[in-house]
Amino acid sequence: MFITNVLLKKAKSKHIMVLMESVVSGHKFNAIRERLADKLELICYDPRIQHESIYKEKKKIRSLK
Repeated sequence: MFITNVLLKKAKSKHIMVLMESVVSGHKFNAIRERLADKLELICYDPRIQHESIYKEKKKIRSLK
């Protein structure tokens, strides 16, 4: 392996952006979490039903620096 390959290697970011989806209505929004953390699951206000509902992480969108 050449020294240039080692020096130019990209470091993984600490945070990622994920897509959160409501279990009740399907409303979606983006959230940021740490890469090594468990999948997000939270209670948040859902504007479609105008009430709080559970949001679960659907998929990873991108890495953040």
